[in-house]
Amino acid sequence: MTDRQKRFAGRLVALGRCHVLSLATLVTALRGLAALGALMLLPVGLGLLLMPSTARMLRRGSDLERDRTARWTGTVIDDPEPLPTAPTANGRAVAVLGSTAFWRDLAWAGLGPWSAGLLVAVPPTLAGFGAFGALVQPFLWPHLGPDNWYAFVPVDSTGTALAAAALGVAFFALALWLSVPVLVRYGTWTGRLLGDPYAARLERRIGQLTDSRADALDTQAAELRRIERDLHDGAQARLVALGLTIDRAERLVDSDPEAARLLLGDVRAGSQRALQELRDLVHGILPPVLADRGLPDAVRSLALDAFLDVEVDAELPGRLPAAVEGAAYFAIAELLANAGKHSGGRTVLIRLRRTGDLLRATVTDDGRGGADPDRGSGLAGVRRRLAAFDGTLALVSPPGGPTTATLELPCASSSPKTSSSSATA
Repeated sequence: MTDRQKRFAGRLVALGRCHVLSLATLVTALRGLAALGALMLLPVGLGLLLMPSTARMLRRGSDLERDRTARWTGTVIDDPEPLPTAPTANGRAVAVLGSTAFWRDLAWAGLGPWSAGLLVAVPPTLAGFGAFGALVQPFLWPHLGPDNWYAFVPVDSTGTALAAAALGVAFFALALWLSVPVLVRYGTWTGRLLGDPYAARLERRIGQLTDSRADALDTQAAELRRIERDLHDGAQARLVALGLTIDRAERLVDSDPEAARLLLGDVRAGSQRALQELRDLVHGILPPVLADRGLPDAVRSLALDAFLDVEVDAELPGRLPAAVEGAAYFAIAELLANAGKHSGGRTVLIRLRRTGDLLRATVTDDGRGGADPDRGSGLAGVRRRLAAFDGTLALVSPPGGPTTATLELPCASSSPKTSSSSATA
């Protein structure tokens, strides 16, 4: 299929979606009328009984609209706060009336059909009118009476019928051309009606940043404690032992040179082990390959060390900020370790892509599936690490597999340097 055919097919799909949405707004209008009826019955008491079920009806419709708007227009609308509950019917009605989410649902049901609904009805109306002109007028114009007009064309002869057909084709083409921008505008307007107001979004964002900052500080403190413990129990202990061994060698240099020489050999071996421990510790803080060659080659080094068959497919046009590279590297390392320990699979595919200012990495294994981030600390730790950078982790792991973990991190390229696109370990 050529690009032109793909664009034509996409516009046909958009036109069909406009038609479905225009019909769906009729159901929305009925929901709005039912809610208004319940509000009008409040003074006589019946509205208090109807209000909770009316709110649930509106919520089901708005949830469906959010999902459909995200899939068809690309406008993602945040989920609202849950409807309030209370032990009594009157208490539930009062709680619903005090909920801002209910009033947003009602505003969508009352205003949406008369704004976004009428807008989205334009392309299918033009398409229907155009089809009538192109498919009906050329063949049935003698039977449509003497006052047969199509738009501004009086259809009373074969020539004017052909002119009406050409005009109908133009109307249909206009409908196709308008369908995509109308869908986008529909999504924007629906998002304004159903989305949270700016103050609520700002408050939620502040809460998310506060939580991620606390998690980042906890993670940093735990990392510092780990480094301190590794230094104290590893390299520091070895260096203290080396000092004691050197003291013994100094005392034996004159009386027993051979024994002193053996002790110095132990010192040399101990210093090499201490140096290796320091290198391993530094590698755990910031791997040299990550600092020198970037994220793709660092992930390939992980693939080479893994006992699974790991394929790395990386297409990153430049270096990313060091903090983002570090977060992505350690998150992928944890996901790869989890796949090796728990999945029971044999192969893993790691894919790295950057779209605009978003780094996306997917780790897919062919294991048994059934992974649950709530049952272990590994995936929860990955989510906390990513949250510090406003990143996310999505996990799809049905029983029987495969398991796909997708992490996304906001980023900005910092260098035009590139690396090879893929490698297999």
